[in-house]
Amino acid sequence: MSNFHIEEVISTTRKERIYAHSHVKGLGLDENGCAKEGLDGMVGQAKAREAAGITVDMIKSKKMAGRALLFAGPPGTGKTALALGIAQELGSKVPFCPMVGSEVYSAEVKKTEVLMENFRRAIGLRISEMKEVYEGEVTEITPQETENPLGGYGKTVAHVVVGLKSNKGTKSLKLDPSIYEAIQKEKVHIGDVIYIEANSGAVKRVGRSDSFATEFDLEAESYVPLPKGDVHKKKEIVQDVTLHDLDVANAKPQGGQDAMSMFNAMMKPRKTEITEKLRVEINKVVNKYIENGVAELVPGVLFIDEVHMLDIECFTYLNKALESTLAPVVVFATNRGVTVIRGTQDMKAPHGIPVDLLDRLLIVKTLSYSTDELMKIVDIRAQVEGLKLDAEAIKMLGEIGTRTTLRYVTQLLTPASILCETNGRETISQEDVAEVDGLFHDAKASARLLAANEDKFIIQ
Repeated sequence: MSNFHIEEVISTTRKERIYAHSHVKGLGLDENGCAKEGLDGMVGQAKAREAAGITVDMIKSKKMAGRALLFAGPPGTGKTALALGIAQELGSKVPFCPMVGSEVYSAEVKKTEVLMENFRRAIGLRISEMKEVYEGEVTEITPQETENPLGGYGKTVAHVVVGLKSNKGTKSLKLDPSIYEAIQKEKVHIGDVIYIEANSGAVKRVGRSDSFATEFDLEAESYVPLPKGDVHKKKEIVQDVTLHDLDVANAKPQGGQDAMSMFNAMMKPRKTEITEKLRVEINKVVNKYIENGVAELVPGVLFIDEVHMLDIECFTYLNKALESTLAPVVVFATNRGVTVIRGTQDMKAPHGIPVDLLDRLLIVKTLSYSTDELMKIVDIRAQVEGLKLDAEAIKMLGEIGTRTTLRYVTQLLTPASILCETNGRETISQEDVAEVDGLFHDAKASARLLAANEDKFIIQ
């Protein structure tokens, strides 16, 4: 067990741009699991949302590991939105790994390896350990330098003196140079609250001490109180990692600091396969952790969009992977009807998925939106994008959506807002929508245009 190390996952929250599903905040279900119109940004698809809600309950109660769900319906009927709604309902602590079927085709890595990597990303491990730590507010960071033993003009850090303060006193620690590197990586400054693990020397920055809270009027910093108790104490450390993080952490070659080791590391390909032998060994360690009560398995969700893009080899592999003891909940989505399975000559199947795999799936059907539902979705999207539309413009966009697709209508919003600004108005009117609709073609209109003018285009 000591040969394997577990690295903490640091999640960085970034400010994201507005994207296609920014408005989705959940599945829009009430406390009884019934779909409510417009709640959490979800409109229509009541039965599909309620089915997804039951799936969320099964995932939370850990009764659905290794099972699979398929969202099947025409393009633009909210399949990806439902999957993202499931992710929002589960929360940030449950792993959610989205991928597209075509991602498996790589020149560097086998298709089955890409699938297994994503399977492992979707399985979390919550490790809770009592560790001996030094915790407190940093009062001093003083590196002590010495002459480089290898010669040359530079100096190296011999050790670093770190001062830590808690509400019961202060302590000055003389630490190894490698811990100084960890302190620099964590961007620790005087006034930060940190803890240093006594056994491994791992450094974790908890936040800024709340005694510095009045330093600035506005800043993006999380303030924490001064740690209670002694600086040197035992503390329960909870880490959330995925099995893929463990694979990567233990697959890294432990090279030296000499020029040849660095050169070899640079020459290695960026993407390398993790051997099955390593995964088996890590699974053994994980199972020991779970048996000893140190860790808890958190099966997450693997979402494979455009699943019909997978070929027969991938589907065969999925059959095996779903039967594994360490398997997440797999959610598929497709907009195909009866079609040829990729990788075969003429083998047709519903949704382009082999019948033996379809037999394992719970299938959820999504339906096309009505004009009223399209109008509600347009209204929600306009609010997310900060646009003002009058009632006639929303009605017209709903009618255009019925004739074309939901995706085309939502894409018309931004051009219509630019046209509205050009005309010196703040609210998008029916005239703006009609003008923009005349400037652009949707897929169906473009297909009709090609059919009508077939002789004017080059055909190979």
